[in-house]
Amino acid sequence: MSQASIFEKVKEIVAEQLGVEDEKITPNANFANDLGADSLDTVELVMALEEEFDIEIPDEAAEKITTVQEAVDYINNKVAASA
Repeated sequence: MSQASIFEKVKEIVAEQLGVEDEKITPNANFANDLGADSLDTVELVMALEEEFDIEIPDEAAEKITTVQEAVDYINNKVAASA
């Protein structure tokens, strides 16, 4: 799975989970500051990403994922490692 396709899928999930327009979801968008996610939103977002990509994101890792690009990079590394 390419990084571009991971980004598109993450963008879709973020839009659905946070109710934000696609154009606001850029690689540098911060989940809390730019997209308005609170702690519950973040937990639900992590769960949706885990389910979609069939990966596990430990709490310590989830706390460090603050932007869309960080989520894409993390997922890309996990998917590549399991391939």
